[in-house]
Amino acid sequence: MDQFIGEEELDRQLREAAPYIDDDGFTRRVLKQLPVQPAPARLRGLILILTATLASVLTYVVSGGGRFVTDSLAQLFQLPQLWLLALALTAGILVGALGLAAAIFKAREPVLISR
Repeated sequence: MDQFIGEEELDRQLREAAPYIDDDGFTRRVLKQLPVQPAPARLRGLILILTATLASVLTYVVSGGGRFVTDSLAQLFQLPQLWLLALALTAGILVGALGLAAAIFKAREPVLISR
């Protein structure tokens, strides 16, 4: 049981923000024991492209040949200008907030530094 790092020692190491905590080769040994399974990347990509294409064609056919797009645009252009301004402002704020949240989330991701 003395092989484990105590909570105080681990807390001290984390507080010092060490980029790497020595694990005495544990990670390397575990990765060597994992089974290697080559992923068929080309087949997976082909399946994703075919599925997306099929879904797009099916959606276009079921929606009446894209008629809903022109109908939606016609309804949008019939709105008063104040409503259009409010809609554009709301969309801009929403996109900006999502971009800011993504940037903050990306900045908080830990950076792995290999030695």
